[in-house]
Amino acid sequence: MEQFLLNVNGKNLEVNVDPNTPILWVLRDHLNLVGTKYGCGIAQCGACTIHLNGAAVRSCQLPISSIGKNKVTTIEGLSENGEHPVQKAWLEHDVPQCGYCQSGQIMSASALLETNTNPSDEEIDSAMNGNICRCGTYTRIKAAIKTASKS
Repeated sequence: MEQFLLNVNGKNLEVNVDPNTPILWVLRDHLNLVGTKYGCGIAQCGACTIHLNGAAVRSCQLPISSIGKNKVTTIEGLSENGEHPVQKAWLEHDVPQCGYCQSGQIMSASALLETNTNPSDEEIDSAMNGNICRCGTYTRIKAAIKTASKS
């Protein structure tokens, strides 16, 4: 076990864990931030997507020892009350069905819009590639991203 100082959602937090522990499990099991979901465990489905210094990354394969002083943002840190433009657009377009993948989808979409405020369909497809939705709400996801880009 080692002690790690993390910046998560703008707060400095300490945890004592094995250095190889994926940040997903630190967030869920040690910091009680359970909005980030476990999906495949091999960084292929996108359910575990978080932001690392604003970039969308998969947390299930990212060891805490690699975080360092980078800023971690989870779905809980995107906005205090669900007022982020992507979250509002998600509701406007009734994107969620089962909802399991949605935090990862929202984190990928919000990272895209931070760097590209008016993405094309192809740019959305590229940024969202690897975020799997078993319910198949991809058309509504794309519509919500386009709506959020206008906010």
